[in-house]
Amino acid sequence: MNRAPKTYFAQRGMALLVSLVFLLLLTLIGLSSMQSATLQEKMAASVALRNQSFQSAEAALRVGEGTVQRDSYALPVCSGIVQCAPPSESSTITAAGFNASSGVTWIASDKGFYGVQNIGISQNAVNVPINTPATLYRVTAVGIAGHSRSVVESIYAKY
Repeated sequence: MNRAPKTYFAQRGMALLVSLVFLLLLTLIGLSSMQSATLQEKMAASVALRNQSFQSAEAALRVGEGTVQRDSYALPVCSGIVQCAPPSESSTITAAGFNASSGVTWIASDKGFYGVQNIGISQNAVNVPINTPATLYRVTAVGIAGHSRSVVESIYAKY
C-alpha cells in the first residue's frame, strides 16, 4: 500500500484554521468599513440640512428686507431694552405669530420665518448721506430644515 508521509496528516487542519483567521479579519475590516460609510453618510446629510436651513433663512431675510423697503411700510419704535434686543425666541420659534416678550411679529416665508423690529433713528448710518436721519430696522430670519436651524440678521437703514 501507498502511504502518505506523516507530515501530510499533521497539516490537514492547519489550512482550515489559517483560512478561518483570514475570514475573521476580512469580516472585521468589512464591518469597520460599513460603519465608517454610515457615519460619513450621516455627516453628509447633516451638512445638507444645515445648508438648506441657511438658504431658507437667507431667502426669508431677503423677503423681510423687501417688506421693509416698501415706501408704505411703517413700524413703531421698540420700547425698552427687551423689545429692542435681538429676539431670543429665534432659537425656538416653530410657527408664525406675535411674541409678547420681544414684541416681534413673526411672519412665515417659504421654509422659514422673519421678524422686523424698528430700533430707532440714526444720523450716522452707513451708506446713507451725511446728516440724513435714517430709521433702522432689524430684520431677523429663521430657516428650518429637518433638525437644523439657522438664524440670520441684518440692519436695514431706511431714509
